[in-house]
Amino acid sequence: MSRPASNDPQAPARAPRGIRSPASALFWRLVVINGLVFTAGLTTLALSPATVSSPVLLTELPILAVGLAVMLTANALLLRTSLAPLGALTTLMERVDLLRSGDRIAHSGNGDLGRLIATFNAMLDRLEAERSTSTAHALAAQEAERQRIARELHDEIGQSLTVVLLSLKRAVDRAPGELRDELCAVQETVRASLDEVRQVARRLRPGVLEDLGLISAMNSLAGDFSTVSGVTVTRLLDPRLPPVSSDTELVIYRIAQECLTNVARHARASRVELSLRAEPGAVVLCITDDGTGGPIREGAGIRGMRERAMLIGADLGIDSAPAEGTRVCLTVPIADPRE
Repeated sequence: MSRPASNDPQAPARAPRGIRSPASALFWRLVVINGLVFTAGLTTLALSPATVSSPVLLTELPILAVGLAVMLTANALLLRTSLAPLGALTTLMERVDLLRSGDRIAHSGNGDLGRLIATFNAMLDRLEAERSTSTAHALAAQEAERQRIARELHDEIGQSLTVVLLSLKRAVDRAPGELRDELCAVQETVRASLDEVRQVARRLRPGVLEDLGLISAMNSLAGDFSTVSGVTVTRLLDPRLPPVSSDTELVIYRIAQECLTNVARHARASRVELSLRAEPGAVVLCITDDGTGGPIREGAGIRGMRERAMLIGADLGIDSAPAEGTRVCLTVPIADPRE
């Protein structure tokens, strides 16, 4: 009677028949290496003219010491060379970050340790895919919530403030002279509040991106940033960008928006350069400021940018030096249309 298969998810997975597990492969690797060293030492001793007396003479001790040193050195060198991939694997484990995809170890020519390294690389592929999927769902929900809030701000609060503004205009027209100045001041306050609500709605939902495209959206973003912060923005926007998907356009826009927000909050810059250009096989967004610079602390904003870049397979680089400003570059790979 056959034994039923275990359904315990915590049970260790067994290697297929005919394939050794990594632990077994490592054990036999060490056995073979030590066996070869001892066999070579025994063969050398048997074929050499040297002899060992019983008891051992003092003149024979240097010969035995040299032989032992040679065997230990050979054993150490062979083991170090053979187990070198484990050191590289440990280094990768210490630096691995799922937001920086593609960091892998080449396992060709590593013998039976190749399967261990290949298994670890496959685990990283799986974890990155799961992280990318969960991040995509979270960001999609975030964008949907932003659009909902933007619509409510525009349709409800914006319309309510517009009605109040029109009512104040009629009141100003009928008000006596001593109240007209106060009503005009209130009218200007309501108008400023309406403009702020519209700006918030535009930041939450970049309608110009959907209506006029990426270049127009970047121009509008830079203009709004200059108006609010007073920082001069030099725009280098290539109008001949290759076509990209709407998701890619949104990622580029949001990362540029986050970068400009960070400049306004932390950089104390007087000038910003916003560059969006096409390169062979890629679209590159670069934002450079002349602010304070210094060490980068990866908070929620930068991690959010890395998550967005990961969704479209882009590479995000951040360079910052004290008193030399900060440079953020997003490189988005673009498939060759001829392929």
